[in-house]
Amino acid sequence: MILPRITDYDDGISTIDAQYHRPGLVAIHLIVEGDTAALVDTGTTFSVPGVIEMLRQKNIATENVAYVFLTHIHLDHAGGAGEFMQHLPNAKLVVHPRGARHMADPTRLIAGATAVYGEAEFSRTYGKICPVDTNRIIEAPDRFHIDLNGRSLLFLDTPGHARHHYCIFDEQSRSFFTGDTFGVSYREFDVNGMEFVFPTTTPVQFDPVAAHASLDRLMSYGPDYVFLTHYGRISHLPRHVGEMHNLIEAHVAIARKTRDHIPDRHAVLVEELGELLLQRLTAHGCKLQQEEIYSLLRMDIDLNALGLESWLEHEHPAANG
Repeated sequence: MILPRITDYDDGISTIDAQYHRPGLVAIHLIVEGDTAALVDTGTTFSVPGVIEMLRQKNIATENVAYVFLTHIHLDHAGGAGEFMQHLPNAKLVVHPRGARHMADPTRLIAGATAVYGEAEFSRTYGKICPVDTNRIIEAPDRFHIDLNGRSLLFLDTPGHARHHYCIFDEQSRSFFTGDTFGVSYREFDVNGMEFVFPTTTPVQFDPVAAHASLDRLMSYGPDYVFLTHYGRISHLPRHVGEMHNLIEAHVAIARKTRDHIPDRHAVLVEELGELLLQRLTAHGCKLQQEEIYSLLRMDIDLNALGLESWLEHEHPAANG
């Protein structure tokens, strides 16, 4: 077994690589408080063995993992939930009310992803998606609170990326676990300690108005850090939230320009989003070669384009002709 890489922070928080596609793409966060632990997001079924071994090496008994938190139910965040629950006998699965039924019965999740990827690619990427016993599922509505062995965790409904998305405020570390609400930030793009952050507009529930509001709501708590599923801990939040607002609007502006490009809209979106992010990364001071930048961003750009197309079709039906 190739163990996942891990980064340990203060306040009992660790970032564990989910071993999804490439290193540094998807993180599973571990919160340890005394002899009790929780996981934030799960990666896929293939993420489970490495994380279980990492818990063993940290002397954390699987019986002492009290919760598995799913920021939302997209499969790179939640695909491994059912498998994890089989290895964590005392854990409860905490999920947004809009996502709970899909964890108990993942049939629609599987069908939707299989329609996009095909059966062979779905199986290769996600493996088996296991249902979770409803008795082990806790729904977390807005302002839901959990006490993790004396540690206060607050759950906020944060739509924009998805309507089944929450973020978790950890009072002890003054940090949010944000899933995809605060965007994406790959460590390869860090320049002299400054991160580069950009939004994820993936299908099918991107809502720019809600995305802006959710960002502002998070910042109203004055967090010191956010922990992103893609990828790890970032700081400099007042700067980054401004960039996120700006880039959300830039994505929307690009989408609106493509309304009349029905046959080749996706290709136009991919090209323009790529140019936008390349321009911003250059201004950020990134010295990577253009080919390497596109290699790191190719999947995000394609998914963001698909999400913007979906948003156009729902918000502007005339875009369909």
